[in-house]
Amino acid sequence: MIVVDGHEKTIDIKSFQNLEQILLKVMEDSYMNDRIVTDVLVNKENFSEIYPHQAEDIPSSEVESIEIVTMGTTEMAVNITRELYKVVTIMDTGAHQVATLFRQADDAEALDMLQDLLDVTRDFFGMVGVLRDEFTLREHKPFTAAIEELSNLFTEMLDVMGNEDWILLSDLLEYEYVPAVQRWKNIIAKLREEIRDVQ
Repeated sequence: MIVVDGHEKTIDIKSFQNLEQILLKVMEDSYMNDRIVTDVLVNKENFSEIYPHQAEDIPSSEVESIEIVTMGTTEMAVNITRELYKVVTIMDTGAHQVATLFRQADDAEALDMLQDLLDVTRDFFGMVGVLRDEFTLREHKPFTAAIEELSNLFTEMLDVMGNEDWILLSDLLEYEYVPAVQRWKNIIAKLREEIRDVQ
């Protein structure tokens, strides 16, 4: 039995050699256009490949049932913008905390938090990249300008870290990074509206 988003498919599992062939057949359905697979359950257990083409190594004789859960790309993009808003708030708060710790000469704690802030910023760039690619936002001037501004600041911060100039880094965080991050709140809100209008 194969179920996609609660609807049973008339595909005979046993007519395929392995799980990968079955999944490829399901993906050929026009329903899957503009949809992103969020979960795959094989025999009622979560399945995700540990190595490429692992599904090819699972013979169809071992497959009793497949359940696939998907989400529309537009819905996914709206969810990403919601997450981005949360991430921007974390970046804003984190930058203030790091700057304060450096000014208090608590370098060890500040450096620890700074590493977390850099990781969150990298994740932010990753999420923004997914949005840009899925919705061809290269032509979106405020979006592109905001990415460039934050990217340049990120590079400058890394250079200042290399010189271990923590006071300059604090100033960069408070007076340039935080305002740049706060500008993203409006951009994200506008993006969410534009993505919803595409539906």
